Amino acid sequence: MANANPVERWQAQLEEAGELTPEIVERVSRLHGDRGVRAIEAVSENRVKAYRDFTIVVGYKDEYIVEDGGCTCKDSEYNLDPDDPTDLCWHTLAVAIARRVGHVDYHDMWYSDVRELL
Repeated sequence: MANANPVERWQAQLEEAGELTPEIVERVSRLHGDRGVRAIEAVSENRVKAYRDFTIVVGYKDEYIVEDGGCTCKDSEYNLDPDDPTDLCWHTLAVAIARRVGHVDYHDMWYSDVRELL
């Protein structure tokens, strides 16, 4: 763990704790700024949804697909440095947090079918 980047360190700490402790909240907020704060809010508001085909984070204006560490949001597309492991959108952070604390809202259906209804 000594060679782990800061993201891997808080994720490992969160995995071990199984909950968002004040120390982990502070670390995520310090490392990721407003994105970290928004991610924690999304998790606490149950806005991370897992379907058979995708994991979705419900944003303020749309729903975003998070898959394999990437996200469909504009922030990911235009603002993030792909070479910086700490530069992640809040949707990706929310999924990482929610999975480690068991706070993902699972739906036994295909998101592609749900999306057609919207």
